[in-house]
Amino acid sequence: MNLETKARQRLAVIYKDDGKISEAWDKISRQLQKYQPAEEKGKKLTQRDSILITYGDTITKKGEPGLQVLHKFLEDFVGDAVTNVHLLPMYPYTSDDGFSVVDYRSINPELGDWEDISALSENYGLMFDAVINHISKSSEWFSRYLECEAPYRDYFITCDPNADYSTVTRPRALPLLTAFHTKEGEKHVWTTFSEDQIDLNFECPDVLAEVLDILVMYAKAGAKFIRLDAIGFMWKQLGTTCMHLPETHELIKLMKDVLQEYAPGTKLITETNVPHADNISYFGNGEDEADLVYQFPLPPLTMYSLLKGDASILSSWMAGLKLPGSRVTYFNFLSSHDGIGVRPTEGILSDEDRQFLVEAALKNGGRVSYKDNGDGTKSPYELNINYQDALAGPDESDEERIGKFLAAETILLSMQGVPGIYIHSLLGSRNDYSGMTTSDIPRRINREKIDYDYLKQQLDGKTNRSRIFHEMRRRLRIRNGESAFSPEAEQEVMDLDPRVLALKRENRETGEIIYALINVSSHNVELNLPHICGKDLLFDKEIQEKISMVPYGTVWLKKQ
Repeated sequence: MNLETKARQRLAVIYKDDGKISEAWDKISRQLQKYQPAEEKGKKLTQRDSILITYGDTITKKGEPGLQVLHKFLEDFVGDAVTNVHLLPMYPYTSDDGFSVVDYRSINPELGDWEDISALSENYGLMFDAVINHISKSSEWFSRYLECEAPYRDYFITCDPNADYSTVTRPRALPLLTAFHTKEGEKHVWTTFSEDQIDLNFECPDVLAEVLDILVMYAKAGAKFIRLDAIGFMWKQLGTTCMHLPETHELIKLMKDVLQEYAPGTKLITETNVPHADNISYFGNGEDEADLVYQFPLPPLTMYSLLKGDASILSSWMAGLKLPGSRVTYFNFLSSHDGIGVRPTEGILSDEDRQFLVEAALKNGGRVSYKDNGDGTKSPYELNINYQDALAGPDESDEERIGKFLAAETILLSMQGVPGIYIHSLLGSRNDYSGMTTSDIPRRINREKIDYDYLKQQLDGKTNRSRIFHEMRRRLRIRNGESAFSPEAEQEVMDLDPRVLALKRENRETGEIIYALINVSSHNVELNLPHICGKDLLFDKEIQEKISMVPYGTVWLKKQ
């Protein structure tokens, strides 16, 4: 089918009215006419694909744009250990550390400009953030809404404050509606995340046409991946949860159709911090929606396993994972600019287990953010803590804490999918209490800004930071050379010992098999591996049917 035929089918589900369907397609086609259809250029994902998650100014150097400093750090220290970089929102913004965007088409001048983006894209595949559920109240779009100008008066969701919103899913314990004074008097608008983040109205065809144009622009500007932030909230309908509605899925499918026409090979990643079944629904039929989905249960389940010294629940969950097709895969991660989500464990962990995680995070210096349940109660939404500190308390030794941390990161690197490594995990960072307390923003406990010269001194010296960084880089490079870690390689969970996560990764095309073994406990574990022999890639040891694993020990056994 050509794009118009596919788009009209999507629009029929979204708008349902023939007149509005034609209006929407007319506006979309006029908005996109500046672009020429393109031929497929994207390559399939391989074991070499990992993604470094970072803000453009995590590493700073006085007087230099953040993107140039980041590029220098990558060239000097990281090299080819990672192949892709996720640039968290790099646009002008007013709050939420970048997630309240003022102008989608501009680069924050403190970070640099589009030329800096282009230079970085010559060495690394880039992931751009599309923060399209909402926009800053300081944006031109919203300013013109306040003036009641057409078509901007329909760009946002004007609400009746007396209507019933009790069924709406609330990610934060903040008001859902915010009152603003407009040229026509006071109006209440939908603000899911904060009064500075105004939700866009995708019932307005002009909004949809603008957003599709922005996505194609990002792809043309060097985005190999586009991350759809908070995308599950995109469509609103009173009387529902306003989450994961059919219209939302159809909008994402339309986005994919458009990118396939004008920038084929660009991969969509959906960010939905929700229970697992809802999360993987964004794969669609395995071809028509997201190319990758965030593996949100992985961070809390890995944390739980290492704190309990038991991998049983993690192993059971992994054994049930199944991709709907060979063209999609998981985006695996343990840590990010946000906290460790608790909701994704619903249906996997009990309430008591989740409370155990909450208490561990508080004990280890973190904070807990809550969501509003709509009935006057609140429940844990995410744990705000650096992942290294999440795994070990202040009374534990450096050896134990680093051992747990490297075991966790090796789980991440071993799983089927593409690993996302947060820059503060790569750098061996710890809780940033100063950043959190001075800003009163819990998430800033894991968003530290680091001076480049100080970081260089730390990485060149005999420090815990250096130890973690160089070992992480070494393991990434080993992984890059092994086809058994390809996203297409099969994954089987083995039942060897409750204290050991055991994965068999097999690439049927190359015949390579690697057994990834991670001891999540503080005990020595003896394993029998009948008829399995080979070489441990991590420590260059020959293994013959039996293996002794030290506490938090890791093995990548390549079968001979």
